[in-house]
Amino acid sequence: MDLGLKGKRALVIGGGRGLGRGVAQALSEEGAQVAIASRDIAALQQASAEISRKTGGTVLACQLDTGDGASIERAVNTIADALGGIDVLLNNSGGPPPTGAAGVPLTVWRQQFESLVLGVIQITDLVLPAMKAAGWGRIATIASTTVIEPNPLLGLSNALRSTLVGWSKTLAGEVALHGITVNLLLPGRISTDRMLQIDSEGARNRGLDIESVRSAAASRIPVGRYGTPEEFGKVAAFICSTAASYVTGSMIRVDGGAVASV
Repeated sequence: MDLGLKGKRALVIGGGRGLGRGVAQALSEEGAQVAIASRDIAALQQASAEISRKTGGTVLACQLDTGDGASIERAVNTIADALGGIDVLLNNSGGPPPTGAAGVPLTVWRQQFESLVLGVIQITDLVLPAMKAAGWGRIATIASTTVIEPNPLLGLSNALRSTLVGWSKTLAGEVALHGITVNLLLPGRISTDRMLQIDSEGARNRGLDIESVRSAAASRIPVGRYGTPEEFGKVAAFICSTAASYVTGSMIRVDGGAVASV
């Protein structure tokens, strides 16, 4: 299937590693011009070189901190100028540290809200005017299956990512007539550094070794294993494509069937 992404200009936040990198590679494989952005410039430069080598496309790397409004505006404007515009936006703010819901200092809540929520909203608001003018755009935001089934180890993430559900659904209705789709991607257990951190915390709390924790978790996933960033990236590429023009205001699970609810 031709996804209609050849020549489209894509900005992937958090594209230096993990899920973001998987999305950046998938978009580049489809012929999109890709820019990746995050705080870690070294990881970005390495990912840029490796993705370019694999796909034959040019991948731009630009430093951006989702918790810093000035950094966001500077980076998005730089990328838009370099690419000649942004047609596709993949929001991906990473994950907060594992915590419960009670007893977390308000300073931590505020800091994570700035990064996970306000940063996403600011980036999106910066790219929307040009998308509206062009009559075409794709906005996809990585959240988590925890917005459906909260993880007791991820109190901050459960609460703050759920904020993005209402925002994304409302925005989808506002911009649909401009040819812009807005969707949430909900990863389950994907083999990334972030998931390793979560599993390590779970193993420590339960006094178990990490391999037994990961094995038990995989056994509860109907497909019997963790997913890969490449698999996740392929789903994201479809959602950001011309082929998915009638999919908006939705939450797409990429979890191997792990969430039990319908």
